[in-house]
Amino acid sequence: MNLLRALATVSGMTLLSRILGFVRDFVIARAFGAGIATDAFFVAFRLPNLLRRMFAEGAFSQAFVPILAEYKNRRGEAETHLLVNRVATLLGLVVAVVAALGALAAPAIIYVSAPGFSADADKFALTVELTRITFPYIFFMSLVALAGGVLNTWSRFAIPAFTPVLLNLSFIGMALFAAPYFDPPVLALAWAVFIGGALQLLLQLRPLARIGMLPRFSLDVSDPGVRRIMKLMAPAILGVSVSQISLLINTIFASFLESGSVSWLYYADRLMEFPAGLLGVALGTILLPSLSKLHADENPEAFSSLLDWGLRLTLMLTLPAALGLALLAVPLISTLFNYGAFTPTDVLHTRSALIAYSVGLTGLILVKVLAPGFYARQDIRTPVKIALVTLAATQLMNLAFILPLRHAGLALSIGIASCLNAGLLYRGLRKRGVYQPQAGWGAFAAKLFGALAVMGVVLWFAAGTEALWLQIGGLERAGRLAAVVAAGAASYFATLFALGFRLRDFRRRAAG
Repeated sequence: MNLLRALATVSGMTLLSRILGFVRDFVIARAFGAGIATDAFFVAFRLPNLLRRMFAEGAFSQAFVPILAEYKNRRGEAETHLLVNRVATLLGLVVAVVAALGALAAPAIIYVSAPGFSADADKFALTVELTRITFPYIFFMSLVALAGGVLNTWSRFAIPAFTPVLLNLSFIGMALFAAPYFDPPVLALAWAVFIGGALQLLLQLRPLARIGMLPRFSLDVSDPGVRRIMKLMAPAILGVSVSQISLLINTIFASFLESGSVSWLYYADRLMEFPAGLLGVALGTILLPSLSKLHADENPEAFSSLLDWGLRLTLMLTLPAALGLALLAVPLISTLFNYGAFTPTDVLHTRSALIAYSVGLTGLILVKVLAPGFYARQDIRTPVKIALVTLAATQLMNLAFILPLRHAGLALSIGIASCLNAGLLYRGLRKRGVYQPQAGWGAFAAKLFGALAVMGVVLWFAAGTEALWLQIGGLERAGRLAAVVAAGAASYFATLFALGFRLRDFRRRAAG
């Protein structure tokens, strides 16, 4: 399979999910604004979402896929299916227990994760109730991640990439039609999480059956493959989830700030997650199986070349996204969220967080490309050490930035730490000789920054003043934003084309 085509498939599905995600956030912002109810929900949803990434998209996937690829390439279908059965059984039992304990311990969890909420008894009680409803989400999503890892290893990228759409549809449906039937209405959002998780798991069953990998109950913790995955997964929980842990700690800091701070950070993070998911998650998804195969085949030259391809593609697509988020912060936020209970003041507060987040967007996505370079080689220790350094640096920056910059300082610490994380991962790959840059990086970088300069000038003059975006109506905002974004993208890619960039130069075959 052509990796560029696979990237387009995954990114296309992710784009659909992100568009529906913005519809979801628009609906939530219009109905609930930024206040006590949304602060309570976002805190309640953040911890299950963190555990989802740790058990699912993060540590589990990074530990499972390389060993699954090894079994598929070397041991045949029967042994591979047995491994899938035993891993699915153990994972399901563990996360079911974690979900049950999380629901029971919800008050203690909120005391730790948002201690500032304890000063308001009603806000605290609401957050606890929402947490208990959302916690089973990690059970569904951990099994969804296992299914996605299997399907991606078989180069079936579309279904796993489409799956998040169902959660967004669940949110939109519950917020629009079910909220009036709940007291308080924000409970509808928590039940949307539960329903969305169940739907995502159901969607995976038929594709797994079609490739003969539908899991069956088989508990054997002594299985060598299972034990290898467990050994890799334990330290990887921290290594690949450092950004989520940082966000959780940021929530603790934000809970002591003025009401709305948690929500402003959430909406800014959602905008940053659009390119992060569209590019970072997609690239990581398609790279890990091929890198794992190349490592199993003992082909270091092709391994290094594939990493080089991923890094160039990342910089070419991510740098303009980061620049666009910073320059178009108010146009984006006002167009998407400035309706109903979401006020112009909320727009400006969210803007400062988004600009701070944009500083680290490139670093955040580079981590998604560089980390698979370690995990495909089943090297867990190095990313864990880097994660610990990054986590410590993040908290030091939180302490330094929170007083002068308030909630925006928390976002800035995440951004700078992402760049630090990427830099240390890159240094580690170079130091071990795993990655050797191919020729032409100097000319590539010069052309890239020339195109960025052109795009920046176009966006600066095309966007106009912030006051204009806060005054005009929603339809006019949408039209203007579409025109500005189109002008910026056209100027960037036209400049790249004029400087000699061609799509065919980035075509790459997956490791078969």
